[in-house]
Amino acid sequence: MMEKGTGIVVTATRSPMQLMMGRAVTATSDQELEGNTTTFLRTAETFLRLLPIGLCVTALVLMLKNSEENDNGSVSYTDLGAFRYLVHANGICAGYSLLSAVLVAVPRPTISRAWTFFFLDQALTYIVLSAGASSMEVVFLAENGDSATVWSSACGSFGQFCHKVAASVAITFVALVCYVILSVISSYKLFSMYDVPASSTTTATGTDHIAPAFRG
Repeated sequence: MMEKGTGIVVTATRSPMQLMMGRAVTATSDQELEGNTTTFLRTAETFLRLLPIGLCVTALVLMLKNSEENDNGSVSYTDLGAFRYLVHANGICAGYSLLSAVLVAVPRPTISRAWTFFFLDQALTYIVLSAGASSMEVVFLAENGDSATVWSSACGSFGQFCHKVAASVAITFVALVCYVILSVISSYKLFSMYDVPASSTTTATGTDHIAPAFRG
């Protein structure tokens, strides 16, 4: 601090004990913030893994019980491969969601576990996406027909069947949204275990080589 008119400068210094206490408070605050973030992330992830169980089972049951018979004939989900694929995809998704929710509820942060969740979440996302997209295309053709191939609309004759299929596909896409978010979470949890490269070493050829660091 400098006092005007006198030219006297007073410099405030901090003792080593004060510096250590300041660092300790900062470290404690960082740890509390990281702990709160981890708890919130685990809670959100567990919820997002439990939610698709009900969604996938609902979509699966709707499709399994979907059949209609009238004067124009009969139709069932087994008549089309896309709908059978949707049933299988929803069954796999429900089973994996239950298993992964149980595992996530038990915190055990390891690199191998993080990589496993990362790959499986990505795989389930693409499986559900492909099943929903293929079924949606069939529903679109059944609803609107295709003039180029002289296919007429089938939903005019089997409206109840088409409505149940559309509901099953819509529920499947809601489950897909959950798995898209889960893929982001599992990616974040995996790559947050890797530290930023902290140092570089010079190789025999004279080039710098940066070695990655790992946490966990």
